[in-house]
Amino acid sequence: MGVTPPTSLPPTARDTTAEQPWPVRTLSMKISDYVDRMSPLWVEGQIVQLNHRPGMSRAYFTLRDTDVDMSLSVSISVGALAAMPAPPQEGARVVVHLKPSFWTKRGTLTMDARQMRHVGVGELLARLEHLKQLLRSEGLFEPGRKRPLPFLPRTIGLVVGRNTAAERDVLAGVRRRWPAARFEIRQVAVQGATTVTEVCAAVRELDELAQVDVIVVARGGGAFEDLLPFSNETLVRAVAAARTPVVSAIGHESDTPIVDFVADLRASTPTHAAAAVVPDVADELRGLTTVRVRSRRALTTRITRERERITSVMSRPVMADRAAIVARHRAEVEDLRARGRGRLADRLAREHDRAGQLLRHLRAVSPQHTLERGYAVVRHADGGIVRDRAEVEADELLRVTVARGDFAVRPVAG
Repeated sequence: MGVTPPTSLPPTARDTTAEQPWPVRTLSMKISDYVDRMSPLWVEGQIVQLNHRPGMSRAYFTLRDTDVDMSLSVSISVGALAAMPAPPQEGARVVVHLKPSFWTKRGTLTMDARQMRHVGVGELLARLEHLKQLLRSEGLFEPGRKRPLPFLPRTIGLVVGRNTAAERDVLAGVRRRWPAARFEIRQVAVQGATTVTEVCAAVRELDELAQVDVIVVARGGGAFEDLLPFSNETLVRAVAAARTPVVSAIGHESDTPIVDFVADLRASTPTHAAAAVVPDVADELRGLTTVRVRSRRALTTRITRERERITSVMSRPVMADRAAIVARHRAEVEDLRARGRGRLADRLAREHDRAGQLLRHLRAVSPQHTLERGYAVVRHADGGIVRDRAEVEADELLRVTVARGDFAVRPVAG
């Protein structure tokens, strides 16, 4: 079954439900009313896809944002175009006075341009100078934040235009200086509406590759307007945020886009960039040859000097008879050994006499010596020593120890 049309429409969009929806015409009219209330305004952008055919009362073009990938379709009367001092060209930066309108029948938002003016070079230069001052105040131009380039990068990241002389110059220059160099190349638009987006994406992609040790952003010369994307704040900040050292090689010697100030190295030309990122293999080989020759010369000089010292030492009288010094030290050793033996013999004799004296003293005070003098030790049967006559009972069996043995006795009363 279809939905029964409501008798009254919800007053606002938030009041609509599945049972009480707005018809398409209501939403279209609401949008149209909202857009119609917008005042005419000035918008700045870059012209792309300009369509101006003879006999047509209106011209159509796409107005693209200069920083991000966003655009609007715009129409303008031929009379407004004719009122401009110079006809607009694709790629030109303009400001347009337009009024948004909504076509309710097809639900299409259109931009009706009433006036269009070129953005003057003087105004662009003033904007660039303001951006320079802003970036300088943030410290992005400071020499201390610029990183040195590696002596010999493992891989060189290259951001260039498609099939451009700048790419050929960098590749030829690098391979002439260091034939084994490796590249990660990203071909992007270096002129036009998509330059900022594509260059930023390529720089970020190469910055994420661990093997890329340096990134070169190269473009040949061109008009002031052609090089403007390389002074774009978004692109400049993308280069400044890269962790990998970046070489800027944009335009010629006299061209100075803002990206030159934040890059780690500014190269005047793509050929100069090639010379900056890799050493010259011929120069390095010559340097190695020079170091090798100097090392060999220094080593030869050192060996010659040491040989002369050995010859000088060997020519001394003591070295003429090499056994003499050994004989002299042998005599000293023999003398020391004889003296040591004499002292040891004396010490042994003294210790021997002392030991004899101690032995005699021990013998004199020993119980055995006392027994040998005729004394005896009398013990009871349980082993106790008899010290008093009263301790002895008649007919008690006693044991007597003398110097040469022992025997039993039995006392008699007396």
